[in-house]
Amino acid sequence: MRHLFLDAAMLPAGWASNVRIGIDEGAIVSVETMASKTERDERVRGVAIPGMVNAHSHAFQRAFAGLAERRGAGEDSFWTWRDAMYRAAAQLTPDLMHAIAAQLYAEMLAAGYTSVVEFHYVHHQPDGRPYEDRSAMAQALIAAADEAGIGLTLLPVLYQTSGFGGRAARDDQKRFLNSVDQLLGIIEEARGATGPQLQVGLALHSLRAVPPEALRQAVGAVRDAPMHIHVAEQIAEVDDCLAWSGRRPVEWLLDEAPVDECWCLVHATHLTESETERLARSGATVALCPTTEANLGDGLCPVEAYLRSGGTFAIGSDSHVSVDPFEELRWLEYGQRLVTRRRSLVASADDPHSGAHMWRQSLSGGARACGRPIGAIAPGARADLIIVDPDHPALLTSAGDAMLDTLVFHSAARQSLRRVMCGGEWVVTEGRHVRAETFGEAYAKAVLPLRQALA
Repeated sequence: MRHLFLDAAMLPAGWASNVRIGIDEGAIVSVETMASKTERDERVRGVAIPGMVNAHSHAFQRAFAGLAERRGAGEDSFWTWRDAMYRAAAQLTPDLMHAIAAQLYAEMLAAGYTSVVEFHYVHHQPDGRPYEDRSAMAQALIAAADEAGIGLTLLPVLYQTSGFGGRAARDDQKRFLNSVDQLLGIIEEARGATGPQLQVGLALHSLRAVPPEALRQAVGAVRDAPMHIHVAEQIAEVDDCLAWSGRRPVEWLLDEAPVDECWCLVHATHLTESETERLARSGATVALCPTTEANLGDGLCPVEAYLRSGGTFAIGSDSHVSVDPFEELRWLEYGQRLVTRRRSLVASADDPHSGAHMWRQSLSGGARACGRPIGAIAPGARADLIIVDPDHPALLTSAGDAMLDTLVFHSAARQSLRRVMCGGEWVVTEGRHVRAETFGEAYAKAVLPLRQALA
């Protein structure tokens, strides 16, 4: 048992001073407020807030970030970006995946993400043949997360077709493809590496990539585990779904699948009023990725209406053009402001501080989306903490909820993150991951040829 003595902390009941936290085997076992420091306590200067959940990640895309920002001969869109991304995916090996993921996960921890949901669909060799170890790519991600010290929810992705109606997969999608039984085998192998920092669930890539019968078979086989799916990200997807089924993607999913608290719908950008209300009532979480959605030109989820209907959301960095939870939340609010020409939209009368409200809401939604006991400084939760320096120039006079507002809306305040603990271990000190140099060198050596080939 170890004990931390904190100047102040954000607890489920509110902000508290002189907080003692007992930690055993990486989990919080006790929390005392208005405590007095004892000799056994480790003094931690600063203010503790719960670490954030990154609810949607494609780790390999970190190596590609920034390389698709040149206008082509025609009109650029999500679909032209996807073609370029596939060229990056074609270069991956398990060793390269490991180097990219370790670097990315270290960056996430330094930014304040202490858990990540990895939506993992690059399973096989480029020609579609499985590796000798069919879960080699998944094991590379698990190893990278373990070495970086971040909590991981791994979601092997079912992917079978290139479009609605069972359209045959493209050549550059071959390494994504599995039958349901093959994917269940990868999931079973990944679960062989279970530990307190690892959860394994299932992802369905999208309705266009998973035919209905395969969706039902996979969902029926994986129960009581996180279940994620890309849905309604692009107008073309909505139009194609209507042409195929007469229903919109979220409408079809809510009609045909057992969507509940285990489910997380990623993006859910293009919704009708009815879909918005039904999705909010379903108990599912929506994973919003504002910086990626902006980068790809996706559009904006009707967040204000969704929350007004009681919906739950989480945030993710997706393609990793930004690895910063504060920026994701800032742009979540800013996108709504630009559409409505009003301010402080992702807040409530009971919780009026926009930054603090969004942090609390995305902690709750993120914990649900990853299926792990995280997101709070409370007994039973993993000891995942961010230590903020309240004396940083960007935070002077800001305390409590006002401090969280400043962290979200003042970009310089990001520099006040001093230490990060994940699973009871300090993984970031003085704003830098403890293995940053090692990971950075391995990443540069492995990824430089890839980036040069794609540039």
